[in-house]
Amino acid sequence: MDFETISPSDFGQSLRGIGLNLLVRDVRAEVAFLKAVFDMQAHRVSADFAIMPYDDQVFQLHSDGTYSANPLLSLLPETPPRGAGIEIRLYDTDPDAAAARATDLGETILQPPTDKPHGLRECYILCENGYAWVPSCALKGEL
Repeated sequence: MDFETISPSDFGQSLRGIGLNLLVRDVRAEVAFLKAVFDMQAHRVSADFAIMPYDDQVFQLHSDGTYSANPLLSLLPETPPRGAGIEIRLYDTDPDAAAARATDLGETILQPPTDKPHGLRECYILCENGYAWVPSCALKGEL
């Protein structure tokens, strides 16, 4: 699928499974964070929207203004963090490399890369919108 040329209608109708839409104050800033820390690609980036593929999944970023008629907007807190309680797990992503890039950018590391008893090495990185991004990979010798 060509994310740059697909029509909004065709894109919407192509979505399957579980969808993830993140409401953010500044789409371009969140895109910059995701590109810099997780080496993600972004498509159709505007002040209001971006398509973010990750492996064979896709999620979307929306600015608050795109939800003007959506009842969810009234539930968002005025002050950060707005993403409290959600973990966005990026499996097969090197947590050490992501944490190093996030640290270089001055981002908040909630938990440094740590080997966990559930067989993953992971860390918690908080973006400016309050979402906890959790890059993780299988521990060596666990698979």
